Amino acid sequence: MNSKFALVTGASSGIGMEIATYLASKGINILLTARREERLQKLSENLSKEYSVFVDYIACDLSNGNAPNDIYDFCKSKDYQIDILINNAGYGIKTSFHETPMEDEEKFIRVLGTSVIALTKIFLPDMIARKNGKIMIVSSVAAFSPPSSIQALYGPIKTFMNRFSDSININYSQDGITSTALCPGFTVTEFHASSGVQEEMDRVPSFMKFSAQRIAKEGVDAMFAGKGICVPTKTYKFLVFLLKILPSSSLSLFGRKLAPGRYNEK
Repeated sequence: MNSKFALVTGASSGIGMEIATYLASKGINILLTARREERLQKLSENLSKEYSVFVDYIACDLSNGNAPNDIYDFCKSKDYQIDILINNAGYGIKTSFHETPMEDEEKFIRVLGTSVIALTKIFLPDMIARKNGKIMIVSSVAAFSPPSSIQALYGPIKTFMNRFSDSININYSQDGITSTALCPGFTVTEFHASSGVQEEMDRVPSFMKFSAQRIAKEGVDAMFAGKGICVPTKTYKFLVFLLKILPSSSLSLFGRKLAPGRYNEK
């Protein structure tokens, strides 16, 4: 068995599942991780059967501070070499900022931010030693827009993740390592339903919603091309362009009307 693997977090559904599928179609062994073990097991079996690659999984919750080390230890015990790290896990908080318990905010930051930093820090030395590595951080168009009125911390954390991805490229590109921040807009997944904000997302015009499969393909292709940032689809490329040139006084409209993320198709 080829010991080289792509590790995909949040792989049980949505963008993570589609990224894992696309990578498997390229003949790459996959290590899946997410909270739902039953889904991971089924996906593992399906990918292995369809694409004749080796697929394994480890169920864990990235809101637990020990999870990144548990994943790394699992890889070492199995002699899995992680050449591709996909930091995809994420969710949203439906309650207003002032109503959300601090414990919930801390778990949110761990999943979307701290775990990304921890996994990257843990796997990076091995990549440096091999002079090769690809990292993807699934961010959001929300990184470029004002904070959403329904998810106060989501955009700011994604902005931070984009800058973190930049720092990896600046510091480690000479070691053969590149990081790609994938910044999709509204994507058809279970994200909003599971985050309790489905009603708000149902109001989003259909022309602004794209399939997770398309987002995954554009993101993975950009990662292999060594691009620092990927904003999938012409629609969102244009939106990000507008967000960069419009005066800040006019941007509050985007914060009230747009909360880019992963969308559940009804």
